[in-house]
Amino acid sequence: MKTEDGSLGIEPRRMLNEKQVLQIVPVGRTTLYRMEKAGRFPKSTYISPNRRVWFEDEIVAWQNAVDEFDPHRARGKGRRGRAG
Repeated sequence: MKTEDGSLGIEPRRMLNEKQVLQIVPVGRTTLYRMEKAGRFPKSTYISPNRRVWFEDEIVAWQNAVDEFDPHRARGKGRRGRAG
């Protein structure tokens, strides 16, 4: 259904390149790719053979989900939990 101005009323999804994602998410490039591979970060999409992008709305949803993590979870692979 078209709006009064003739557009379809659909907003395009904003695409972010690697540099833009790394400005938003405080991790390194390798960590970003490891998180993506492990399913702990939104998957990127190739829009051409050498251009990889992430959708901004998926990054925002991921940021909101991070707030729900348990602050007392284990620290990482091969690390011991906090003493005490």
